[in-house]
Amino acid sequence: MSTHPYLGAHMSIAGGLHLALEEAARHRSGAVQLFTKTSNQWAAKPLTDEVIRVFQETNARLGPFEMAAHSSYLLNFGSADEALWQRSIDAFVVELERCEALGIPRLVFHPGAHMGTGEPEGLRRVAIALRQAIARTAGFRTRLVIESTAGQGTCLGHKLEHLEFLLQESGDSGRLGICLDTCHLLAAGYDYRGAEGYAGFREQLRARLGLDSIVWFHLNDSKKDLGSRVDRHENIGDGHIGRKPFGFFLKDPVFRNVPMVLETPKEEEGDKRNLATLRRLSRLA
Repeated sequence: MSTHPYLGAHMSIAGGLHLALEEAARHRSGAVQLFTKTSNQWAAKPLTDEVIRVFQETNARLGPFEMAAHSSYLLNFGSADEALWQRSIDAFVVELERCEALGIPRLVFHPGAHMGTGEPEGLRRVAIALRQAIARTAGFRTRLVIESTAGQGTCLGHKLEHLEFLLQESGDSGRLGICLDTCHLLAAGYDYRGAEGYAGFREQLRARLGLDSIVWFHLNDSKKDLGSRVDRHENIGDGHIGRKPFGFFLKDPVFRNVPMVLETPKEEEGDKRNLATLRRLSRLA
């Protein structure tokens, strides 16, 4: 029986970017997500040739892994504050440059929050920001991957319609992709926990986004229940999703080669336990 080939987790870069890859290898992972800089600071220490070399050599030696970076949480492409909006674009472009230099093919990001201006205006500003970022990184291989959100506060991206709009209005669709977060989907009100619910949700994905636009998954259980609009991750099987629904995604032939990573609590050996659970759920008879 085979298991999903591209399971992994978000790994720490403490001590060096390449150490995230070493930790992924320790967990026998086929995929890994990491930050390329401190996630809660604007500034990014420039990448040296040595850092790039060691990272790429580690990937070649232990992988190669399916990789994505996650952008800083400070970015807000939906902001009406012109200074914050432009600073977010500039910082995002730097992160895209870092991914391109390191050979990381995906940069996952949150669309942002409208901060009271309303969803249509917020989405419009996100689309303009993404068009700018794409234009400023013309020729890059790194894709911009929009993460589905829980919709906490005024955050955008919790409706498939939001993601559809951004795919259509942000310019080069070949550079864009979607990351589905299972915790965020449940919190946003999408109930895929039964076979019929999953089939219906999958059809919504097909009709709104196109299944081939989904290029990355965050597999997280949820501390909060359906429609809570609260983003709180839980270990697989310990939250309101439960174990079984993860198998729907893991065994779906369309998503069989789409990388799926954990962002569950970093308890002692938590990644090991959660990955073991996912591998059991992904087995094909």
